[in-house]
Amino acid sequence: MSSTAAVWAISGLATAGVILRPFRWPEAVWAVLGAALLGVLGLLPWPSVLRGVLRGTDVYLFLIGMMLLADVARREGLFDWLAGFAVRAARGSATRLLALVYGVGVVVTAFLSNDATAVVLTPAVYAAARAAGARPMPHLLACAFVANAASFILPISNPANLVVFGQGLPPLGEWLRRFALPSLLAVGATLAALWVTQRRVLAAPIAARVEAVPLRRGGLVAGLGILVTAVVLLASSAGGYDLGPPTLLCGVATAALVLGITRQSPWGVLAGVSWGVLPLVAGLFVLVEALGTTGAVEALAGLLRAGLGTPGETAAAAGAVVGVATNLLNNLPAGLLSGAVVEAAGAAPVLAGAILIGVDLGPNLSVTGSLATILWLVAIRREGLDFGTWAFLRLGLVVMPPALVLALGGLVLGGGWP
Repeated sequence: MSSTAAVWAISGLATAGVILRPFRWPEAVWAVLGAALLGVLGLLPWPSVLRGVLRGTDVYLFLIGMMLLADVARREGLFDWLAGFAVRAARGSATRLLALVYGVGVVVTAFLSNDATAVVLTPAVYAAARAAGARPMPHLLACAFVANAASFILPISNPANLVVFGQGLPPLGEWLRRFALPSLLAVGATLAALWVTQRRVLAAPIAARVEAVPLRRGGLVAGLGILVTAVVLLASSAGGYDLGPPTLLCGVATAALVLGITRQSPWGVLAGVSWGVLPLVAGLFVLVEALGTTGAVEALAGLLRAGLGTPGETAAAAGAVVGVATNLLNNLPAGLLSGAVVEAAGAAPVLAGAILIGVDLGPNLSVTGSLATILWLVAIRREGLDFGTWAFLRLGLVVMPPALVLALGGLVLGGGWP
């Protein structure tokens, strides 16, 4: 077997392990095993392995900051307090509660990122469903799907956006002109599909009122920390800065302030961080580093330059292919690979935009399609729940394709491309 074939085989098996979790081993185990095997067999030099790991530094810092914010907020009762408001606003309707959850998810994703929706919003939604006596899964699924569906509203809505466009990131006004209609179509189609698939469960009545939970001082500080983080991320994105360091700084500062006010030890908060996500991400970065040595970037760039017809037809086809591929590779490495291909091909704006939509929205097909959905899975497992790979795939086959087709159509037809 050639070295190129061996790299692809190991990367494919590692990705399959992340998706299928044989022996019920955590996803991170398979990603790390694949990355380590590439180094041990000499298929990827150890300096390149290290370079792959270091390429994920901004993502690691971002995730740690978000997980600190989420755990502090959960421990200090902020989510329970917010749950009371959501239940009272739903007025005994599970459908109305779903719409509220989804709407909040759109806002959180747009201004804090899709990973924040998975990490920060999911525990709050579980608390709301529990308080209302509702079956939680439809509302939790809303968190998972909106995290990807709303992730190209703004440049900061998904870290993958910054990776795909790189230095060619459009100004905010141009971004909105290109992606406002596709985002509206993706968000609307995803909500409609969720309602159709979950309507029987949502027909059951829920509590109209719950006992008000007072907001403790630590919860108030945690909430303010999350709001400040949103402002800081917007400013960082507008200034072209990395998002990881400011997110980590906000998370550490918020946690330290809350712990100081409540006079708690930091060990409980540190134990609440899902550290296993970090080696998973590192392993995926190494796999992409290895795939880059096989000539895949140059070959894919050549295909894009050749095109399949008109620019619009090429863009729509590329977006659809990337949307499916993200579920085979995970959208984080797929975004890195796509960004390299877009740069190498000198892709037109409509083509780059379609690829970005595929990277962002395509992962709604499978539970391991995006880092946000993996983080969502980690969050619901902390609450003693789970949602199987095949169950999510069956649901994703209904939810994702219509949204992807509409979003790509909205981009190609409504973007005013030359």
